[in-house]
Amino acid sequence: MEDLITGTLEKLFEGTVWAEGPVWIPQSQTVRWSDIPNNRILEFSPASGLTREYATAVEYTNGRTLDHDGSVVQCSHGRRRVERDHDGVVTAIVESFGEHRLNSPNDVVVAADGTVWFTDPPYGILPGTTEGHEGEQEYEACHVFRFDPSTEELAPVVKDLIHPNGLAFSSDESLLYVADTAGPGRGVPFRIAVYPVEGGACGEGRTFVELEDDAASDGFRVDVQGRVWTSAGASVRVYAPDGGLLAAVDVPERVSNLCFGGPDGSDLYITATTSLYRLRTSTRDAAAR
Repeated sequence: MEDLITGTLEKLFEGTVWAEGPVWIPQSQTVRWSDIPNNRILEFSPASGLTREYATAVEYTNGRTLDHDGSVVQCSHGRRRVERDHDGVVTAIVESFGEHRLNSPNDVVVAADGTVWFTDPPYGILPGTTEGHEGEQEYEACHVFRFDPSTEELAPVVKDLIHPNGLAFSSDESLLYVADTAGPGRGVPFRIAVYPVEGGACGEGRTFVELEDDAASDGFRVDVQGRVWTSAGASVRVYAPDGGLLAAVDVPERVSNLCFGGPDGSDLYITATTSLYRLRTSTRDAAAR
């Protein structure tokens, strides 16, 4: 654990209802993340130690990632789409599957070839939701999708999970890790599944790790050594490429997601319910650009 984690957990900000979707923005040297129920996006500057509201009335954004041009690709529960934020100008990338609206895109990654891969569970359209608007599952399932901006083709690549949530590629993009957060309430364990990837398609998946009933893996990242850094209830865990547990760090609140960032890319920023935390590490994100 000492080799992977080189500092103690620091609280950087407190004041969200449900913090989610962190991403490091190299251009501004800030961390951007969502306060979903409060319908706003926040940014923290390590240089100043200050947090500001980046945008409000954002239609319940969730997960986000960087595209190759430095713009931010993000998931909108409220608009039921994946969208692009380029210097504050927000435009749609994809919002329908055939004739049907998407559910509520949750997390997203951009592959080396520019294709956009995202999960589409129903959390932003469920009855009584505070993270979107109540609605119907129009295509009656929850898929992981691949969108090719060059052809505008949207294709489901994973169809065997109940509520696909966080996702990340291995460093060579030969593997796609996807969390299923349906959990015991749907009669299945919380788990991370892993799928071989070839030619823009996923092969048969298998369980990478299975987690306890109070330790859902919501969002995660893969580092340059192929280790998976994941939320797990009120903790962050690190799993080896073979699924063995390497480290666990307790967090005072339930963790949603995390990302690498900082000047050298080795700071781990953690969104956890009301707060943003930082943990110093000795590694960096496999997908860092």
